[in-house]
Formats: sequence, C-alpha cells, structure tokens
Amino acid sequence: MTSILERILPTVQKPARYVGGEYNQIVKNKQDIEVRVAFCFPDTYEIGMSNLGMRILYGVMNQMDKVWCERVFAPWGDMEDAMRKHGLPLWALESHDPLAEFDLIAFTIGYEMSYSNLLNMLRLGKIPLHAKDRHGLHGLVFAGGVCAYNPEPLADFVDFFSLGEGEEITVEILELYRKAKAESWSKQAFLQEVSKIPGIYVPSFYEDTYNPDRTLHALTPLSGVPVKITKRIVENLDSAYFPVDTIVPSTEIVHDRCNLELFRGCIRGCRFCQAGFSCRPVRKKSHEALQHQAKEALALSGCHELTLASLSTSDYRQLPELTDDLIPYCEEKKINLSVPSLRADNFSRELMRKLQTVRKSGLTFAPEAGTQRLRDVINKNLTEEEILTTCANAFSGGWNNVKLYFMLGLPTETDEDVKGIAELVYKVLQTWRETAGDKKRGLRIHVATAFFVPKPHTPFQWEKQITPEEYTRRQRLLKECILSKAVEYNWHAPDLSYLEAVLARGDRRLGKVIEEAVNRGAKLDGWDEYFSYQTWLDAFKACGVDPDFYTTRGFAMDELLPWEHIDVGVSKRFLQKERERAYVGLVTPDCRHACVGCGANCLLKEGNCDA
Repeated sequence: MTSILERILPTVQKPARYVGGEYNQIVKNKQDIEVRVAFCFPDTYEIGMSNLGMRILYGVMNQMDKVWCERVFAPWGDMEDAMRKHGLPLWALESHDPLAEFDLIAFTIGYEMSYSNLLNMLRLGKIPLHAKDRHGLHGLVFAGGVCAYNPEPLADFVDFFSLGEGEEITVEILELYRKAKAESWSKQAFLQEVSKIPGIYVPSFYEDTYNPDRTLHALTPLSGVPVKITKRIVENLDSAYFPVDTIVPSTEIVHDRCNLELFRGCIRGCRFCQAGFSCRPVRKKSHEALQHQAKEALALSGCHELTLASLSTSDYRQLPELTDDLIPYCEEKKINLSVPSLRADNFSRELMRKLQTVRKSGLTFAPEAGTQRLRDVINKNLTEEEILTTCANAFSGGWNNVKLYFMLGLPTETDEDVKGIAELVYKVLQTWRETAGDKKRGLRIHVATAFFVPKPHTPFQWEKQITPEEYTRRQRLLKECILSKAVEYNWHAPDLSYLEAVLARGDRRLGKVIEEAVNRGAKLDGWDEYFSYQTWLDAFKACGVDPDFYTTRGFAMDELLPWEHIDVGVSKRFLQKERERAYVGLVTPDCRHACVGCGANCLLKEGNCDA
C-alpha cells in the first residue's frame, strides 16, 4: 500500500491529511496489542483534528494497556477517486493498516449531515455496510456523539451505540471486548453482555412497528434489554482525562489552537438548543486545574492561541480568577487568549479590558431573535437593553467589529419578528455612533441567520419546521430591511437545514434512504463542493419516503417519538411544560436562580449540579 500511496499523494490536495506521523501521535508495538480500535471521524482531517472530544477519547483509549487506538478520517473527493481507481482501502493514520484489520471501528457523530460519510467510510474500508452482515467479533462498529441521542436512522449500520460522555464507558466497552476476544465469544454473546453496560444501546435487540398513519407504534425491547437507555456522564471533571500532550497537526486545521474545556452542561435552558438540554447537568472544572492544563498544553503543543470553551463561557463562575492567572502567561508567551460563547447579559467591561491586553478581536453574540416577545418564547433570557449596553461598553472600549447570530423559522415567528432583527441591528449601529471611542475605522456588523431545526430532547422537539420556501421568503424580507452598508448579512441555505431536520427527527425507515443517497454519490454533505440536494430528494423518492413527514408535519404531543427510548436525564414532562410556557411567552429562570426540576440532577450521585 505504501508504494501506491506515495504515487497518489503528489496528485491530491493537502496530502498531509493522509500520512500521519505528527508530533505526539501514539504508535504502539502490534505484538503487544490485544485490541485495536479504528477511531473514525466522518469528515475531513482538518475538521476531525479540531474536535476536542476525539482528542480526549484518543488519549483515553491509548492509556489502556494492550489497546491501540488509531485515527481515521474521511478522504476528500480527489483522494477517494484515486483510492477507488487503485483499489486502495481506507486506512488508519498511525499504522497505515486498512480498516478491515481492526477489531473495533468506532465513530463519533456530531452532525447529521455526516451520516453519508459514515456509510461511505465503511465501504471504502471494505467493511460490510449492514450490522446484520458482520459476523463474529472482528470488525464491530459502534458509535457515539450527540447524534446518538436519536440513533434510529443509523440503526441498520451500527452494532451498538455509546450514549453520553465517553471517558468511562469507552474503557468499560474495551475491557469487555478484550475478555470476549480472549474467550472466543460469539458476536451475539458480546452484544448481549455489552447491552448490560449502562449507556449502551444495541439496535438489533429492539423491534420497531408502525401505525397505519405511518407514525411509530412501538420500539419493543427483546432479550431482556432495558426499555430506556440512560446516557453516561463524568461527574468529576478535575480528575477526568484531558489531553495536554495532544497531537500537533502537520497541516492547517479549522481550529489550530489549544481548547480548554471550562465546564459541561448549560444553566440557560434556551428552548431550541439540543446541547443545552442533552449535556445537562452542569459540571465545572476548578480554575486551578484549568490553569495547570492550559499552561501544560501550550508548552507541549507550541500553539499560539488558547480558547476557553464551553456552551456559555461567560457563565463560568471563576472566569475572572482564571483570566487573571492566564493573561500574564499569555502576554509573556505572545499567546492569543480567546473567549467565545459569550452572553450579552454577563460579559463585563472588566473582562473586555483584560482580553484587550492580549489581542482585541471581534465580539460575537447570539440574540437569536429580533423582538423581545420571540426571545421570551425561546427562553433566551436576554433583553434589548442588555444587548445594547454590552455593545456600548464594547464600542467605548475600542471594539468596532460585532457578529450577531439569529434564527429564522422559530415557533410563533411572524414577519414583525423578522423585521425586528433589522431594527435591533440598526439600534446597535446607533449605539456605536453614540458611544464609539474611535470612529476612524468605522463599524462592521456581521449578521447571520440560520434555519431553525427542531431537535430531539428539547421543548421544541414536537414543532413543525417551516418549509424551505417560507424560510427563503423570510430571509429575503430581512435582507430588504437591512439598508446600512456597515452591515454584512449572510444566511444558511435552507436545503441543508431541511435535510438536517429530517435526519435529526427520523426513525429506522430513513436507513434505506441514507444508503440510497450514498449509492447515488452522496458524501461530504457538510461541504458546498459536494452537497447535492437533488441527490437526496431522488433517494427519498426512490425509497417511497416523504421527508415532510419528519419536518413540516410536526409531531403530535401524544405521539411516540423515535428517540423516546433514549434518556438524556431531562424528563419528558419538563420539556412539555417548557413548550407550554413558550406558547404563552413565559420565561424560565436559569438554573442559578433556582432549580427548575428538569430531572438531570438524578444523573449525579450527590444530586446537585454545579450551576
């Protein structure tokens, strides 16, 4: 394979994607290994290597004795064409061994539009596509990530799913597999035992049936497996593994920096946000642990940027202490400190002043909706006054670049709400005119709108999605209302978000659609260069599946949802109550004001989250 690869590499874009050999990659002696894991990220190298979760689990698995985990990424189109032409199977970067030589093939799935890549990677690796066609222990496929919270569209292709955070459950899976391999278990025996590990879902042990109106009738557990599968979490993040000696990429990646995870979960409860509910409860790291990890990771990687990452970074209680510790170090080493995921209601001028000492970059906020009425519907807990006050503080401090993110198609949205986005943007512009300390450089306001996707495990999981045509009409209405040359407006194409909604809310009947789309050439669907909306529409038609059934139809409140057997810790009753509050415009305070009783505390031994 090496000689063929050497001939191919000079002919493709970014050949460093495919060779491995990076600083800090982990290579082990095969003779000492009992379990080999191909850890697959269903997108390109530069996307996968930017993923903190993949870096964490790569380290967790390679810390295990007699286990070797290697990385596998989806090839770009030119490399895939060359691989098919020369009969070259998909390989792992560390050993360059083909996928078919590995005991376990693990996928992390964070985006629905990567489903086609998962199937395509299995085919490129010469792995049987359907779980039922893989016999014996060798070459089992399992998957985790946020998309596993509705695993049904991939049920035909994945042997088992790992639900929730992987640091502990992955070790348990591999230890059981090592025992099964040593004792020559059958695949069925292994699946039966692995299904007993809390957080493991084996689709073949559940039977789906449907009503005459095509809604889901039941997902019946067989073989004594649990009716509901509850996700796993890591309680103590200070003692959890964190990759300070992470791999240094040999080519440019999307986020070429050190990422420091401050906490998991979110206190806010925005009703559209899947991560805000599925990642509960809140658990934080101490600022002492964070500063140690930050400095060690920077020293071992040579990175010149450090990002403080979480769902809502400015909600980290010890952020002032942490930045006080890190800023002098970053100044001395000429390292840029970035703090994304900020809230306009708690981003202080003092924090802005501190960040200015390192590098003044643009500010990014997500009001999500243009009117207070609609922000209350979605429980954004953010007022116009707070938005404008924060902007005024930033402009008076010398900032002149602001990004504002909104959604179109939110439940109850009207044309007045759409126009409200333009009105709010105009007020931001007026605030700059009134408060800016330096007007010589002018102001740039970047406005972006996304197409609302009603996601599982949120209060809006039952909602209809507006049609792509209606989204386009609202987008044009907004564009007509934005008149200032200081404002740059970008929007997401509706077709991709429409398909994202179908796959996010789908059941097992979508498996044949995904396979048909891949047969017709679907791949790299998250990339404009390869995404073909028509390919997917043709696949739906060929399979006799109506995509509107999962989007514009919405779900009845008494309907069995395809993901209802997956327990993320937040109760269905709580989600229903939040939906009811949305329709009367009632906000729910964040978790720090009072526990809202979502149910996620039940996942903790102590019963109290770190909110």
